[in-house]
Amino acid sequence: MPKGGKKGGHKGRMRTYTSPEEIDAQMKEEKERKKNEEEEGAAVNDNQSEDKLTASGSEDSDDEGSQKRKGVEGLIEIENPNRAAQKTKKVTDIELEGPRQLSRREREEIEKQKAKERYMKMHLAGKTDQAKADLARLAIIRKQREEAARKKEEERKGKSPAFVNVVEQLVKMSRCKSEIYYCFLLCHCSKRSSGGSSSSS
Repeated sequence: MPKGGKKGGHKGRMRTYTSPEEIDAQMKEEKERKKNEEEEGAAVNDNQSEDKLTASGSEDSDDEGSQKRKGVEGLIEIENPNRAAQKTKKVTDIELEGPRQLSRREREEIEKQKAKERYMKMHLAGKTDQAKADLARLAIIRKQREEAARKKEEERKGKSPAFVNVVEQLVKMSRCKSEIYYCFLLCHCSKRSSGGSSSSS
């Protein structure tokens, strides 16, 4: 005998095979059990069909009677919507015209769109904070532009009368056109040089 004792295989128990006679006996027992259940179900269904007048009511009771409760469901009432098996509906029972229930995502999407529309209406009416800030900014810009336009007009008005006055004085003083032209050029050049020197300083 080896040192560690007898070593057997690691396969566990011996395999047992059921004989064909045992299989036949089990099949017969199952058939008898099913027949008994059907007879009991038929008796229950007959009683229920007498109570109910409509055919659809009896069909519903057949479905309920045929369902078996497994495990704990027979002892405890479980209300889990995920476990509830959906019953098949007939085409005549389905309501196509009824209001369709929206999914959570669809409802959220519709709510977002409505909120956006509400915000845009408020924004256009000038009731939101952002709209008020935009209007204030636009008012400031408008004022700045008006002031700039006013300054330009004043500069134009201020320059043109002085220039016209100088030219008129030159015309009065000089008798010849060439002298007027020469004075005009001198005056014009002196204004440019004075404008350039003021801008450079």
